[in-house]
Amino acid sequence: MKNRSAFASPVLAALAIAGFFVAPAFAAAAPPRLPGLTDSKSAIESIPLASHRAVYDLTLLKSTGSKSPTFARGRIAFDFSGSSCDGYTQTFRQLTELQPAEGPMRISDMRSTTFEDADGKSFAFKMQTQVNNEPTDEVDGRAERVSNNTVAVALAKPKHEMLKVDRSVLFPTEHLKYILAAAEAGQHILQEKVYDGSETGEKIFQTTTFIGAPATKPPAESAVQIPLLKDMRRWPVTISYFDMGRKDKLPNYVLSFDLYQNGISRALRLDYGDFVLAGRMTSLKLLPTPACAK
Repeated sequence: MKNRSAFASPVLAALAIAGFFVAPAFAAAAPPRLPGLTDSKSAIESIPLASHRAVYDLTLLKSTGSKSPTFARGRIAFDFSGSSCDGYTQTFRQLTELQPAEGPMRISDMRSTTFEDADGKSFAFKMQTQVNNEPTDEVDGRAERVSNNTVAVALAKPKHEMLKVDRSVLFPTEHLKYILAAAEAGQHILQEKVYDGSETGEKIFQTTTFIGAPATKPPAESAVQIPLLKDMRRWPVTISYFDMGRKDKLPNYVLSFDLYQNGISRALRLDYGDFVLAGRMTSLKLLPTPACAK
């Protein structure tokens, strides 16, 4: 797996991220979207999301193979703010220590800042990765829906470049809202193409999302024991990210979590193939949602 290893883009994505996993191989054909809710762009755009700041502590859950880490720990800090009229800003940082079976400890620091407008027409992103305090990757760009069938991407880093991608792609917060709409409608599988600017800013991921029945077991973390979330519905979600056109149907990366109706996520599971990290929410602060300026 490339950069979507322990130091990958949030699509936490979605974090907006958030949590899903255990990745089988599946057929490439997408099931039809439910009529009504998931076909109504205006209904999806109006889904309210909570502005919040969350911290997750990472631990090594599983490791397989001779090249897998024998020890891992880390932390994710995630800020999400905005509204369905002014757009959404996300800042994300993932700091991870990995001890391989042989050799020195590897410390990775991945940071990203994104802004996505409310109607999904534009998406700006900046991402930086350091390994052992040495810069390794930097991506800076902006994607715009410019016609009925095209999204134009202007990259400033890692090199100046103009790209065109299929208009059917979703941006990260837009993808999160599609998942919530599908969950509310009782849909259990959602397949969408996602563009989040990760790696070199040139890649589109085919995603398959599995949505379970609403969770009934009380969450364990004290951080989510707040009145707002006490009676709020949440669903176990697993998102697998695939390279477009990859023939073996194996995902690059699988993300799992419990997703609340307002977009907050808990119980993360980050599956990188040869090792899995668990993310336990240790802090949650609700932030004021800006009043609409329009």
